[in-house]
Amino acid sequence: MQQTIDQLRERLRSGLVIPAHPLALTSSRRLDERHQRALTRYYRDAGAGGVAVGVHTTQFAIRKAGLLRPVLELAREQLRGTEMVAVAGVCGQREQALQEARLAADLGYDCALVTLAGLDDHSVDELILHVKAVGEILPVFGFYLQPAVGGRLLPFTFWRRLAELHSLVAIKIAPFNRYQTLDVVRAVVESGRQQEIALYTGNDDNIVADLLTPFCFAQGCVRIVGGLLGHWAVWTRRAVELLQRIKTGAPAVELLALGVAITDVNAALFDVANGFRGCIAGIHEILRRQGLMAGRWLLDPNEDLSAGQMQEIERVCQAYPQLDDDEFVAAHLDDWLG
Repeated sequence: MQQTIDQLRERLRSGLVIPAHPLALTSSRRLDERHQRALTRYYRDAGAGGVAVGVHTTQFAIRKAGLLRPVLELAREQLRGTEMVAVAGVCGQREQALQEARLAADLGYDCALVTLAGLDDHSVDELILHVKAVGEILPVFGFYLQPAVGGRLLPFTFWRRLAELHSLVAIKIAPFNRYQTLDVVRAVVESGRQQEIALYTGNDDNIVADLLTPFCFAQGCVRIVGGLLGHWAVWTRRAVELLQRIKTGAPAVELLALGVAITDVNAALFDVANGFRGCIAGIHEILRRQGLMAGRWLLDPNEDLSAGQMQEIERVCQAYPQLDDDEFVAAHLDDWLG
């Protein structure tokens, strides 16, 4: 059952771990329904507060492959009977975005994460009208996607005007840039709606610092309360524990030190050395090792780990065993695959 917009705001404002859901494929690059279900069950049982499906980590190419509906359906089935927030990725030009929002609404998704990739020729006025149109179908989860993986730079004026939309319930801040992160946060504070709009980090390179920092401006202060992250698609049990430690006031120095380790891991998984080319394959490699995926195949057969990325993944796995949840996965994998 879909939540009301007030219920949704309350859930999101409480601060949640929301993994960006990957796509499980067979070696022939067809949808692997068994492992796809297992992934959602893993996120559910790990304590995640929601999942985001049909987003960058799920691969935007699922649309051309005809997999958007089945992937959305599979995830939604596993969330029935839970309080998890179901976030559907919505992208493309106006007609496509509205079609995707209607599909998500029909399937019972709670909100739409609106990606503005591919709309580089749109003015701020046009972008606001685009998001507003989606918001007439589903509550909106705003999204600042970094340009390195298809996003566009968005000025402060866009975020300030976006914050005025009643349909806006949250924003995922993922420009991987401190100045642009401040643009979003300041816009929400200046709108006076910081008690209605939940801020979520998507800055996989700066997760802990984002969650620890009070952002204060002349009009008031606000916190980033949770994360909607590709990084949290792996080792999710530890992400849930991390957010709980932050909420309960664990020593900031200890958490910041942990944040350095997490950023080091992220550099390997997201293939920073090669301009993020292997970022999805890096996530898949961890899930493959745990048995949550049969392989790390992507829809594009030319996409895989970059040269040297496997060695970097090996390095961080050995360096930071405290960050993995291998034992948790091993204890439940058979049930999730059943």
